[in-house]
Amino acid sequence: MTSNGADVIQLESPAARRSPLGQALDIASRPVAVVWPRPTVDGWGRDARLIDALAPAAHLRWNVSVGGEHHLPAGGALIVVNTRRFALTPISTALALGEVLGRPVRFVGRPDTVPFGPFLRRVGGLLALPAEIAGALRAGELVILGAQGTSNPRHAGVVDHALVAAAVREHVPVHVAATLSTMISRQARVEVAAAIHPRKKRRGPLAEVELAERAQRRLQDLLDEMGGARTGVPGLGWLGEG
Repeated sequence: MTSNGADVIQLESPAARRSPLGQALDIASRPVAVVWPRPTVDGWGRDARLIDALAPAAHLRWNVSVGGEHHLPAGGALIVVNTRRFALTPISTALALGEVLGRPVRFVGRPDTVPFGPFLRRVGGLLALPAEIAGALRAGELVILGAQGTSNPRHAGVVDHALVAAAVREHVPVHVAATLSTMISRQARVEVAAAIHPRKKRRGPLAEVELAERAQRRLQDLLDEMGGARTGVPGLGWLGEG
């Protein structure tokens, strides 16, 4: 009771009215701070923190030496690489270049199905669609495009001119990067060449076709110049190529 005669009724708090079991359930259902911070995902779904977490595992599989990265511009560019059939060359190249350059590097070829599609998107994968590639190039991103996979790692496969068209339309340079690795070793190499240009300025689909063919020829020349790694074991030399 107060000094002026008015009674003050003390209301029991909701927490006090709850049973111990109810209070325990309330505490258990409250949001809690997680150890892993909220992921940093960009506009194309690439998660930088996830890539940092996967880096040690990637280093266990590949020890990649990168050369020629100074040829790449500060803005957007399309980088065509040779690929061995059933290999992960575009992914390993994107991770290696991204680490050397200190900037995101994306790769073309993620599927649009679960579970692999969403996971590869988180590590920088783009759909093999000209519109998606063009959007990344327009935003100043580096994009890895794998040539058609071959059984012989010393051969440069066909380059899809429909995907090269994205670079032509966005007026960004096209580079090639020869990659060499081995199936039984961690050692790998990526060598980036200067930008290639068509001999003639063309309009229409012939421009992208000519540029794709030039990319394939330049990639083959670069592979011939680099040579390849071998096991040194007679009859098993093909195991050392990749």
